[in-house]
Amino acid sequence: MSQAAMRNTGPEDDSYIGYMLSDVARLIRTIFDRRVRDIGLTRAQWLVLTRVYRRPGVSQTELAEMLEIDRASAGRMIDRMERNGWVERRPDRTDRRINRLHLTDEARKVHAAMWAIAESTVDDALSPLSATEREQYAELTAKVKGRLQNLAGAVP
Repeated sequence: MSQAAMRNTGPEDDSYIGYMLSDVARLIRTIFDRRVRDIGLTRAQWLVLTRVYRRPGVSQTELAEMLEIDRASAGRMIDRMERNGWVERRPDRTDRRINRLHLTDEARKVHAAMWAIAESTVDDALSPLSATEREQYAELTAKVKGRLQNLAGAVP
């Protein structure tokens, strides 16, 4: 889409880039949710698995912030996942009040299966693009993500 075409679209137009970005993210999550449901995962569970996998030793408070939920809700979710044998709490070495979250071996197996589904979902979504277009899309998306992280004051 040309710059002029992007400027001529507005919030009432489905081709508005803001709507497209939101719709693409939502549709990928929806398709992924359906696919991981077959291995017994809910959205809340796969979100926790992903966050703890990427940040082993994260605290319950930090996890709640990452998931944008309150600490009590995060605690209930972690309790369920701990009962299922997917997450374990380990005491912080310097602060007894803090428990650090880690995936169990079983959860790492589930995460590996989930990751394969994620890769397949993204491959399906990007299948209309050539290899060159995929590379360009990834580069442009990384630029936009970097800018948004900068605006949000986040560490990349």
